[in-house]
Amino acid sequence: MPRLPFRYAALRLVRRIRGGEATLIALAVLVGIGAGLLTAAQGLLAHGLQHWFFGVRINRLSALGSIHHPWRLAALPLGGLVLVAINRLARLRNAPVDVVEANALHGGRIPWRDSLWVMVQTIVSNGFGASVGLEAAYSQAGGGLASLAGQVLRLRRGDLRMLVGAGAGAAIAAAFGAPLTGAFYAFEVVIGAYAPAALAPVAAAALAAALVTRTLGAEPYLLVVPLDDVITTRHYLLGAGLGLACAIAGIALMRAQARLERLVARLPLAGWRPVFGGLLLVPLALASPQALSSGHGALRLDLALQPGAQFLLFVFAIKVLASLVSLGFGFRGGLFFASLFLGSLLGPVYAHAVNAIAGQPMLGDLDAALVGMAAFAVTVVGGPMTMSLLVLEATHNFAITGVVIAASLCASAWTRARFGYSFSTWRLHLRGASVRSARDIGWAGALSAERLMRRDARTIDADATIAAFRAQVPLGATSRVVLVDGAACYRGIVATDRAWDPALDPQSPLAALATLADRAVAPHLPITDLLDQFEALNADDLAVVDGDGRVLGVLTEKYVSRRYIEESEKFQNQLFRE
Repeated sequence: MPRLPFRYAALRLVRRIRGGEATLIALAVLVGIGAGLLTAAQGLLAHGLQHWFFGVRINRLSALGSIHHPWRLAALPLGGLVLVAINRLARLRNAPVDVVEANALHGGRIPWRDSLWVMVQTIVSNGFGASVGLEAAYSQAGGGLASLAGQVLRLRRGDLRMLVGAGAGAAIAAAFGAPLTGAFYAFEVVIGAYAPAALAPVAAAALAAALVTRTLGAEPYLLVVPLDDVITTRHYLLGAGLGLACAIAGIALMRAQARLERLVARLPLAGWRPVFGGLLLVPLALASPQALSSGHGALRLDLALQPGAQFLLFVFAIKVLASLVSLGFGFRGGLFFASLFLGSLLGPVYAHAVNAIAGQPMLGDLDAALVGMAAFAVTVVGGPMTMSLLVLEATHNFAITGVVIAASLCASAWTRARFGYSFSTWRLHLRGASVRSARDIGWAGALSAERLMRRDARTIDADATIAAFRAQVPLGATSRVVLVDGAACYRGIVATDRAWDPALDPQSPLAALATLADRAVAPHLPITDLLDQFEALNADDLAVVDGDGRVLGVLTEKYVSRRYIEESEKFQNQLFRE
């Protein structure tokens, strides 16, 4: 029997993946293995650079007691110089698409070049000592690999988004040695919903990635001594208070970063800002090496030594400044692990304050560090269950996990109510995207006013009289007519039944009946904004005009609402299909 050409064999594979859950799970496992290998490789490269420049063992840069050879800190501005060269080589016209943006706006499609440059820039930034984490590169690598595989296999939009979430979650599972954390990271942060159809593929990818790094002998990021404290009701109440405190601090951090980035962008020689950022990091590193890198070694050290509140506040301030400078001046990375570290510092400070006010021990330092670690990360990264399960997999203590869940939910609720964004969606918001989570809204953006409008809009001269209108537009012919001037520019909308009111003088000007004369919509406006316009203007019809004011068509509120409901139901059916 002759062999099928490769193209037909590939098509058969695509149909099998689309039609069979088992094949999709197998693909997710392969993506998980790839994500695990990429995570391990990136970690080795970044930590190898740290060993080379700073002479420290892998994963221990931020745990240094002091900088014994200050000349080594020249690596910080040198890393900024390397980033400048990389940025010029990449010539990226727009900010790279990350996994959250891809799933929210682009149906899971990530250009492979974007993933490559994000990984290179993050490895350089972290490897040269800047206060950024590698988790952004890890999730970008896993999600980018999944997106590339899904695009090659021409997966459906829902399957591609799920696979991207599985790849990103697998990378986090590999980094922390925590498959449950990785799976919930995929659901809460990257996919944006708990989809039943994605449960098995996401879990399989996370398990595969965690097993890969375990087989390679990689040490997980978190290693916390199990707790023996008896958890009581007061722990839940105090944990909720700590969650609110972390939410307030985390929101302040994200707002401060945005302000600093805008300020730096206005400075001269903005293209060289990573070099200046590296120079600013030098005195911070001299003040405390815990400001360097993402803080893995420092977190372990502080959890083990449990230093006093004054020292913790000092390190907290130094780390916040270092993170702001690193990101504000153009180093690439995220705040995933930095938020865990900052929360582990803020928690014991909160415990010291509570114990001092109460005059007796009310909350232990280690308990507060773990609760604060999760609550602060929930504020910055998102995903209350993700961070709660991270503590569970680190401590194997269900009692403290209950307190962590309470604090995480309080932090999440406060952040949604008072701010509404995680760090990744906040940065997208600053670039003009109306994204609050990874939930798929790309389909809404595709339904623009130009696609939804009726192009056969009935028009009439704005200088016409009511009698002329009645002669041209019989009652019942159309519900509305658009007024235009001699240049075919929009001048308002007239309801047909109103123009046929017997009480009106037929010789009076038609323009006197026009409504929304100064209100129209642009053709690119998405359906969600259109619905907001209809509600704000209390209008049944809106005209669509081009940049010169010429009428392109007309929209009805009834039709736009119906299309929105239809597309929403289609998306929900795809998301929760069995």
